Amino acid sequence: MDLVIRTEKISKVYKMGSEVIHALQSITIDIKKGEYVAFMGPSGSGKSTLMNIVGCLDTPSSGTYILNNHDVSDLTENQLAEIRNKEIGFVFQTFNLLPRATSLENVALPLIYAGVGKSDREERAQGTLESVGLGDRSSHRPNELSGGQRQRVAIARALVNNPSIILADEPTGNLDSKTSYDIMDLFRKLHEMGNTIIMVTHEDDIAHYAHRIVRLRDGLVESDEVNKNIRHTITSTSF
Repeated sequence: MDLVIRTEKISKVYKMGSEVIHALQSITIDIKKGEYVAFMGPSGSGKSTLMNIVGCLDTPSSGTYILNNHDVSDLTENQLAEIRNKEIGFVFQTFNLLPRATSLENVALPLIYAGVGKSDREERAQGTLESVGLGDRSSHRPNELSGGQRQRVAIARALVNNPSIILADEPTGNLDSKTSYDIMDLFRKLHEMGNTIIMVTHEDDIAHYAHRIVRLRDGLVESDEVNKNIRHTITSTSF
């Protein structure tokens, strides 16, 4: 079994004054290479906390997290940052692009941290922009792009390092319906190319693009099921 992610009884406890909050309680999940998984749940369910741990933005209070055969449960901040840059491509609801940087510069950013030389990273960044249909927008800054185009730049930035997983946090949250469908169509194509995708969403229709849906409630896994009603969109998007 080619596992990318294994969490074993991970819990996360926050202390706020005298109050103890159990954000996650004994979560055990396996995700195989090439899976397309959605984490779903209402506000306060624990899905964002689980995403932060899976994305190496936080560590569990107890339990074990194995990412690509490496135990990352107790790493330091610097070690987590290195793992994030190598293993995880992030796509955020708010795009998180540098406003004064071009599309090419935004996409190349992870390669700078990885120590890739300028000509190589520009070539790779340009190729990745082309793969998401934005090869002709490489010199544009975020304020010169539509919301959908900004999210495509963010997706290209997530892809440029060939990460083990793409982690998408509410990737259509700031987009209109048609643009949302275009972006989900792009994720579908990325999955068909063999990428492992984990998406966090509270929207049921968006979750149904994934092939597996993990529903959380009150810090527990309420259900973990294969999606038998996968939603497909066919658009004119170039890819």
